[in-house]
Amino acid sequence: MSRIGKQPVTIPSGVTVEVKDGNVVVRGSKGELQHSAMPNVTVKVDDSGVVLSRENELKKTRSAHGLMRSLVANMIQGVSEGFTKILEFHGVGYRANMAGTTLKLNVGFSHDAEYDVPQGIQVSVDGNEITVTGIDKQQVGQVAAEIRAIKKPEPYKAKGIRYKGEHITRKAGKTAG
Repeated sequence: MSRIGKQPVTIPSGVTVEVKDGNVVVRGSKGELQHSAMPNVTVKVDDSGVVLSRENELKKTRSAHGLMRSLVANMIQGVSEGFTKILEFHGVGYRANMAGTTLKLNVGFSHDAEYDVPQGIQVSVDGNEITVTGIDKQQVGQVAAEIRAIKKPEPYKAKGIRYKGEHITRKAGKTAG
């Protein structure tokens, strides 16, 4: 039995979970998420929470069992608490600001880099920090990765956009001979 998949997912107050037509629908104070159930994995809602079980012991089914449990747990956490990723940018003259739903970044290019924030995600700028917030864990991570990809931190001066707390391995520059 999968160590992750066999654990029931507790449902906090204010969150409802329904399974209908092969879809798992989770509603909470922050919104609603839904995901289709994986094949050969059964999702049931009872008094102890959401319980997942698998129909056979094939490797693909065992993998899907743990994955589906993690997806349901992330959906429940997303609609009740939400997810946040914090990015910080370093560099002389680097700036960021929001213009409607567009993030404008001045990060050393000859032009401002613009990123259109998708629906369901909130982005805010405070000083040299960019905060990405939403209820879908995958979408929050994807948006943060796309913003970071605009100007990745370079290894010599560590200028660029990075996750808060990310360690950048610095390289030694040229030496005079």
